[in-house]
Amino acid sequence: MKLEASGGRSSATPPNVAGRPERKKPAHFPTVESGFRSIIIFLTVCTHRRRSLLANDEAARLIVTAWQAADFWRVGRWVIMPDHIHLFCAPNTFPPQPLKSWVSFWRNNVTRAWPHRNQVPIWQREYWDRQLRRHESYAEKWNYVVNNPVRHGYVAQAEEWPFQGELNVLTWHD
Repeated sequence: MKLEASGGRSSATPPNVAGRPERKKPAHFPTVESGFRSIIIFLTVCTHRRRSLLANDEAARLIVTAWQAADFWRVGRWVIMPDHIHLFCAPNTFPPQPLKSWVSFWRNNVTRAWPHRNQVPIWQREYWDRQLRRHESYAEKWNYVVNNPVRHGYVAQAEEWPFQGELNVLTWHD
């Protein structure tokens, strides 16, 4: 984004609610290592054109199988919604492999195994990721994620949503 000499925004990029320019693509910052602090990433991956493809047994099985095959990052808690996935993940190698490579790997595995060829492409090109900075943010984000099906009106209680789980316990260490 270009700023005008007067400090204003260019007209090409409208501001968002906070007065900052709207992002056209998510920013993917490198994973930050700090002593023995845990590296836990909150990741959101959406379907192409936000199509409702994922909240079914077949899709959930393919996704979880792909995460298990893509073992250079570990998946912790996750929720699969009809048109997007929220999950927490942590590197399983030292030094950590790039998150982008891991996301590409498991999404490609799902796409290759996808039984409905007329639904390809499955995924949006980009994804949203945020490295958590403290234990409390992990608990706060999980509370948001697990209640997503309730907010969307799919179930009355979060526990009723069948497309959620925890593959690995991701423990926070400061």
